[in-house]
Amino acid sequence: MRRTFTSVTVGLALCLLLTACGGGEGDEPRVTAEGQCDDTLSPQAAKALASVLGTERFQSLKASGVEQTAKGLIGDQEKSDKWASHPPLCEIAPADAKTELSINFWLYHDEGDFYGDVKLPERHFYPMGREASSDNKAAYLFLECSSPRMKDSDTVPARIQGTLTAGTRGTLPPNTPATREAYLTVLHSVSLALVRNLGCENDAGLPAKPVLTERK
Repeated sequence: MRRTFTSVTVGLALCLLLTACGGGEGDEPRVTAEGQCDDTLSPQAAKALASVLGTERFQSLKASGVEQTAKGLIGDQEKSDKWASHPPLCEIAPADAKTELSINFWLYHDEGDFYGDVKLPERHFYPMGREASSDNKAAYLFLECSSPRMKDSDTVPARIQGTLTAGTRGTLPPNTPATREAYLTVLHSVSLALVRNLGCENDAGLPAKPVLTERK
């Protein structure tokens, strides 16, 4: 009996060292680029994320995820609650705790929320959704979704805004085409997973792959 108890104790200790019996290689997907944002990143988006943040290793952060975010948007549409605040769908932080990225979704009011008419020389626009734009601080994607899961969206599509925001803990990457395209590639991939979860008709107008040719 003593030997059995000792074996169990040693086994538990080893488990703790390996992070809750799932450590080692079993936890690898949670801290690589591919495992970020509820596993919604395409290979292209994972590569873009690792490139723009300059790392292959990330902290394992908890966030609301795709299903919870979808439920929040469905509830907001039911209550006609535009700009309701929700926890981020995901937060991305390199293991070295430099620049952090946060991805959020909410309902917007109308085209007056777009950025196209605002004079922002650092912002660049792309032909995706109703409007897509990016600089080195953030990327924005405006969509319209008709779905059986979203009240009255068959007649007036639900207006969904996705935002990727870079934190200020570290130095932001430069405002270059590579940075802007990486941000939009990541945001596009997460947005596509969300609208497919919601059952949006025609993927809410999102192409299967991000369109990164700037709109003139």
